[in-house]
Amino acid sequence: MATSSKIIPHLWFDKEALEAAQFYVSIFPNSRLGYENTLHDTPSGDTAIVAFELVGQAFSAISAGPLFKPNPSISFTIGCASADEVNALWEQLADGGKALMPLDAYPFSERYGWIQDRYGVSWQIAVSGEASVGAPTLTPSLLFVGENCGRAEEAIHFYTSVFRDSSVGAVLRYGSDQTPGHEGLIMYADFLLERQRFIIGESSFEHDFAFNEAISFMVNCDTQEEIDYYWERLSAVPEAEQCGWLKDKYGLSWQIVPTAMGEMMRSGSPEQIARITQAFLPMKKLDLATLQSVYAGSDRQVTIPAGHPA
Repeated sequence: MATSSKIIPHLWFDKEALEAAQFYVSIFPNSRLGYENTLHDTPSGDTAIVAFELVGQAFSAISAGPLFKPNPSISFTIGCASADEVNALWEQLADGGKALMPLDAYPFSERYGWIQDRYGVSWQIAVSGEASVGAPTLTPSLLFVGENCGRAEEAIHFYTSVFRDSSVGAVLRYGSDQTPGHEGLIMYADFLLERQRFIIGESSFEHDFAFNEAISFMVNCDTQEEIDYYWERLSAVPEAEQCGWLKDKYGLSWQIVPTAMGEMMRSGSPEQIARITQAFLPMKKLDLATLQSVYAGSDRQVTIPAGHPA
């Protein structure tokens, strides 16, 4: 499955990655499964990976054990052309799920609801003037709570300074006559990173969740220089650096990966995928030249490059 997406949402499951992907592509239009593979001998044992598209947006998922569970700090906003389309999606996501905000009319949308599905992934579904019949929109949405509350505007400017082809859109704040204790906080803002749209908001209420590795964002990089660029600017938690994963200063997880790695996983033989897996597991920041050499079966001894301690 080829895609031009620079930034790809990645979902972590215990054992349900393929099952969840199949469910999602069955309910969302303009969606399809891509490739699936199994990585052997990882710290989580055998782990299944699957690539798929939802509403034209590339996704990736992994079954790697019960280490992380998704929560509402990251959700996916689905814009629909009509209340009927909202109702239809809600009905299917509600099966085994739970409502976080009931499906109803709100000042900002004639039909809106926020739901956590049977796998724990959260969706905000609303009538949107940007959608056309049968062609909804999908936008990753970040909720800044706890120690991140009050930092959403700072985060917008940080992310748009790091990623190219980026810009800030609408910024709406809570007024004094709205939610108590929220005056001045960002109710809703949107921004583009690499021409991909994100939504952000914040809440000063007490919440029992925060960003974690269950939902991360993969950044596809064409060169080692690009990998280095994003790694140096985003990584803020050294102990979280592993296998191309990092956490930024807000606790949001990113995976900085070579674009070529996706093609290797799609088209490689079981032996090539096994070699790639064993090569990247000890790495922190991924080394493109080493991965390409291992994939090709080079006789060159594979070592972890300087700056990539295990």
